[in-house]
Amino acid sequence: MNPVFQHPQYLLQRKVLALTGKFNFYGPQGQAVLYSEQRMFKLKEDVRVYNGLEKSQELLQIKARQVLDFSASYDVFDPVENVRVGTLQRRGLRSIARDEWQILDANQRPLGIIIEDDLGYAMLRRFLLGSLLPQNYDVIINERKIADLRQRFNLIRYEMLVDFTNNRPQQFDPRLGIAAALLLGIIEGKQSN
Repeated sequence: MNPVFQHPQYLLQRKVLALTGKFNFYGPQGQAVLYSEQRMFKLKEDVRVYNGLEKSQELLQIKARQVLDFSASYDVFDPVENVRVGTLQRRGLRSIARDEWQILDANQRPLGIIIEDDLGYAMLRRFLLGSLLPQNYDVIINERKIADLRQRFNLIRYEMLVDFTNNRPQQFDPRLGIAAALLLGIIEGKQSN
């Protein structure tokens, strides 16, 4: 696995005024470590993650299986190692009130879930306060919270802190966590537009 995926924390920022979703990931010391953008004019979601703005090396691919699906599945691939890392599957009906995603490993076996922090806060976000109440997601593997995806309050741009410090020993592939943070940022961007 590329060492860029070994940081304990990342800050995800969505670029303001971009035609498509463009995101930067920053490492713990504030250095830019990853860059991502959605591919334009695709019927199915297709997101690429690169080693930087120069896009000299593609490190991840996130591809939707279907064009439109209430319970969308997104396969995460590592093109450098030529492997599927796993799949992130949105749980349609369960996600109406409170976002929930199932994490599948490379062999499509259930590994864990990503769930919005609290049902009460989720309802307030959806029906009253919107983006004024930042989202928080817990990554649960074997009934243990091992990562945190926490949106930071910012009126100008979307920011999310991606924290893997509880992922010791490594039970959760951080490439799936990076992909999940991107998908949540993309979905939030579509909902707020």
